[in-house]
Amino acid sequence: MNNDRKKNISGECIAAGRKKSKLTQAELADRLRKAGLRIDRAGIAKIENGLRSVYDYELQAFARALNVPVGEMLGVKKQRI
Repeated sequence: MNNDRKKNISGECIAAGRKKSKLTQAELADRLRKAGLRIDRAGIAKIENGLRSVYDYELQAFARALNVPVGEMLGVKKQRI
């Protein structure tokens, strides 16, 4: 997909985190639902493919569900300050 048309920069990181956690999209959707966020498997697929925007509160929920820092969902590596 053309990067100019992507609606988020976190989708690829969410997909990588999900795969690293060995979760299916449906399993991740279930974790999000249990946390109070309703995004179905199709919604997760759209996010991972950059076709759907991600709100900040959703990004926090993804990070919690995948047990990673929020910054990792944005592709941020540890940085020196």
